[in-house]
Amino acid sequence: MRKFFTLSDLDVKGKRVLVRVDFNVPLDKKTNEITDDKRIRESLPTIKYLVERDAKVILCSHLGRPDGKVVDSLRMDKVAVRLGKLLNKNIKKINGCVGKDVKDEISKMNNGDVVVLENLRFHPEEEANDKNFSKQLADLAELYVNDAFGTCHRAHASTYGVTKHLKSAAGFLVEKELNVMGKAIENPKKPFIGILGGVKISDKIKIIENLLLKVDKLLLGGAMIFTFYRAQGKNVGNSKIDEEGIELAKKLLQNKKIVLPVDVIIADKFDANANSKVVDANNIPNDWMGLDIGPETIKNYKEILKNAKTVVWNGPLGVFEFDKFSNGTKEIAKFLSALKAVTIVGGGDSAAAVEKFGYAGKLTHVSTGGGASLEFFEGKKLPGIQALEESCKRFR
Repeated sequence: MRKFFTLSDLDVKGKRVLVRVDFNVPLDKKTNEITDDKRIRESLPTIKYLVERDAKVILCSHLGRPDGKVVDSLRMDKVAVRLGKLLNKNIKKINGCVGKDVKDEISKMNNGDVVVLENLRFHPEEEANDKNFSKQLADLAELYVNDAFGTCHRAHASTYGVTKHLKSAAGFLVEKELNVMGKAIENPKKPFIGILGGVKISDKIKIIENLLLKVDKLLLGGAMIFTFYRAQGKNVGNSKIDEEGIELAKKLLQNKKIVLPVDVIIADKFDANANSKVVDANNIPNDWMGLDIGPETIKNYKEILKNAKTVVWNGPLGVFEFDKFSNGTKEIAKFLSALKAVTIVGGGDSAAAVEKFGYAGKLTHVSTGGGASLEFFEGKKLPGIQALEESCKRFR
């Protein structure tokens, strides 16, 4: 049972509603244009709901890492323009986040209007969860909505501090993320299979431990497998090793739920055009490095996955950015897209991979939150969600 308000609990007509969205979109390094507007599109249901109910919608977000200083290339103008196109509506961008000038602009809003505030992280107080800055943000509005799942693992002024001052609710995106992922982790249909990729075991230890308590099998890929091989005493050539993770790997290997690749695709250098070949996991030559799971492993993993009723996947299985070493990730994504099961992909890189290969729309859920979904899978309480729960008690 969720312990926070949702949009339907708010009476928004004529009210100023501050909405924390995640408009941290990727920008082209040369042209500074938006290269993928998925995060903006994900917030549209909440924004449209509020507009249709005559709210005055005040959107706030960060963009990039300005580190508490004004960086012209990270202003929110281009985001406001793209949002306007998606909503087919005139969107005003305000040149600030807090203060009298911002309040004056907001006082001119009509019901159904939408404005976008300047980049929150131009202010060091945002990431510091500064009390005064939180209060200034709250003073702009009468209600607050968090629809930025991607930042829910951060206790910042706009995700945490502000909720102390306003009745606060989860937006549709946050609600969807929590419902789908929460159900999968707390009450999964069995068999429940986890797939885990990525580089360092030490980074993923919490998620490995938490998933092992819940899954029937945990299929591994990505560079972390070479640390497991090293823990088994195998030669891994020039493959990437997480030295800190070797002892952890030895402990984890005692758990029979863990499944490792039986073959790998190796390369003579880390390069898109490197020479490559398939070898047995026991036979990696000295000067070669593993960059993807092999065909026999793909077959094994499909065999395990075919009867699954719930699948949670975090982290790519190979260097999918290089075509030669993308097959493992691509084949598993394709297989999951046709599976009659709840299929959930969480984490920035794995989400980017299934998007790249065109399978995102065929999976049950692709999480918008990289770090947030990771911490959720680790079993942690997310500060942004805790803040909503506390606000719910305060404003009941």
